[in-house]
Amino acid sequence: MTDETPDSLIPYDEIVQEALRAVVGRVLGEVEAAGGTLPGNHHFYITFKTNAPGVDIPKHLRERFTDEMTIVLQNKFWDLNVDDEGFTVSLTFNQVPAKLDIPFGAITAFVDPAVDFGLQFQATVADMAPESHDEAENDGQGDSAERAPHPAVTESDDGSNVVTVDFGRKK
Repeated sequence: MTDETPDSLIPYDEIVQEALRAVVGRVLGEVEAAGGTLPGNHHFYITFKTNAPGVDIPKHLRERFTDEMTIVLQNKFWDLNVDDEGFTVSLTFNQVPAKLDIPFGAITAFVDPAVDFGLQFQATVADMAPESHDEAENDGQGDSAERAPHPAVTESDDGSNVVTVDFGRKK
C-alpha cells in the first residue's frame, strides 16, 4: 500500500467551480429581475480574464487590461442581461459608455463587500496566470476618493465568508 492519494477520475474541482459560478449567475439574475437595482448596500467587484474565450469588451479596454480586469457594479451600470453562459452589462469608463460581455468561465473573483462575501475561482482557460493590473476606473457616483477600496479576496482567516477553491491538481 502507498500513502499517495490516487488521482480522481471524477473532476470534483471542475464540478465545484461550475457550481460556485452558478452562484454568481443566480445573484446577477436576481439583480436583472429586479430591474437592475441592487438591494440595500450590496455592490459587486467582478474580476475576469480579458483574453478568455467569449469575453467581448471594447478595444481600448482590452489594450489597457491585457490580462485581467475588475469592474464594479454599484451605481452606474445598465442593460444587465444574464443567461446560462454569462452576462452582459454596460458601464462608463472615463465618461465613455462601454458594453461588456463576460462568460462565467472568465470570472476569477466575485466579491460583495457589503456583506463580506467573496468567491475566488481558478481560471478555466489553460495557462492564464494572473498578472498585476490597474483597478478599473468605471465611473461611479462621486469621485474615486469616495469609493470603497477593493477588498482582499484571499484573506479569509478573520472568519469572513470568503470561499477560495483550489484543489491542487496532480499533473
